[in-house]
Amino acid sequence: MSTENHQIVSQAEWLEARKQLLAREKQFTHERDQLSAARRALPWVRVTERYEFERARGKATLADLFDGKRQLIVYHFMFAPDWQAGCKSCSFWADNFNGIVEHLAHRDVRLIAVSRAPLAKLTAYARRLGWTFEWASSHGSTFNHDLGVSFTPDELASGTISYNYETRKAGGPELPGISVFYRDGDAIYHTYSCYARGLDMMNTAYHYLDLVPRGRDEGEEPMSWLRRRDEYGA
Repeated sequence: MSTENHQIVSQAEWLEARKQLLAREKQFTHERDQLSAARRALPWVRVTERYEFERARGKATLADLFDGKRQLIVYHFMFAPDWQAGCKSCSFWADNFNGIVEHLAHRDVRLIAVSRAPLAKLTAYARRLGWTFEWASSHGSTFNHDLGVSFTPDELASGTISYNYETRKAGGPELPGISVFYRDGDAIYHTYSCYARGLDMMNTAYHYLDLVPRGRDEGEEPMSWLRRRDEYGA
């Protein structure tokens, strides 16, 4: 992009164009508020499976992961048991977590990541990237599969999987997602999950890039530019 192929106008003309865009932005904000209200109004499903996890403090059930809060957000971080490092895209998202965990806690929300890799691998990778948010291992559990983000060898061999509420061509054994749960006494409810571009609004860096003239500038291969935070320039 250069000034040769972009319109250059006076301050007055720019202000008029900006006001026209502002009207569209306000409309989008109102529509987003309505969509958020509809999301919160979705019906819930009670979780009856007793999932078990491992975290730094020891074994935990899904109920334990709430840590006394009523609301739980799980980021399904792509890290298969045999991988040596976590997914670089999930790492991009996880770079947003450290600073917001305490703020969410004061709104009765617990935010954690969950992966199928053994806890030792998660701990080492978190240490490498300086993450302090809680990251639990679901190794040996069907949690990730039941929430639609990991896939069995048989499913992969069939050539198709169910992801983001539709059938699609099978790829690898892991895909990303976010799931939300609510606890009322001993009862736990699954309230929401999102996948694929549904995760987009949770990445602060992308939304800053959307503000600049060249945008995300990813071309035909989205995220091909991306590196883990400590790999740029390597």
